[in-house]
Amino acid sequence: MAGAVLVADDHPAFRAALALAVQGAAPGARLIEAATLAEAAEAVRAAADLALILLDLDLPGAEGVSGVALLHSERPEVPILVVSAADREAARPARAFGARGFIPKSAELPEIEAAIARALAGDPEPFAWPDAEAPMAATIATLTPTELKVLLGVLRGQLNKQIAHELAISEATVKGHMTSLMKKLGVHNRTQAVLAARALRLEAGPG
Repeated sequence: MAGAVLVADDHPAFRAALALAVQGAAPGARLIEAATLAEAAEAVRAAADLALILLDLDLPGAEGVSGVALLHSERPEVPILVVSAADREAARPARAFGARGFIPKSAELPEIEAAIARALAGDPEPFAWPDAEAPMAATIATLTPTELKVLLGVLRGQLNKQIAHELAISEATVKGHMTSLMKKLGVHNRTQAVLAARALRLEAGPG
């Protein structure tokens, strides 16, 4: 058994995407989710079988790499993988406070799964602070403007009904665009679409 894996991220859709990656890498793992540093610290103290921590550096309640320092001090034997939108150099100081590796939020699902599997297997460098991923310009270029707007709505956590209202189109049309964009991105559900969108470096800015 892989034990428990803590997924600490305040973005519900990305937290779900990380949970998906954990399930792919370690189907037997018990998932624990946290949206704040306080919740994460409580979970770390409570889970005797904790095997891995996936930690967003920007978790509410954390300042800089303080989240890494706090959780590492609670359970120094449990590897921490920093999962962040920050670039590699900005996240590097986390290593000094106990982080085992860095997964950029631009990483694709197979890369995240592989890093999780290596960490659970005891690899001392499961994802060794890599250089930035090359932008997937060719993929983003295949999305139509409306597909891109629909994807940005998904990143904001909107339901199809809300996206339809915002774009003044029907829910059926939104579903059609979702089907098309997921095919282009090579994903099968909304959480995977979020991962793909992160890999494309999209930001859910104001509409």
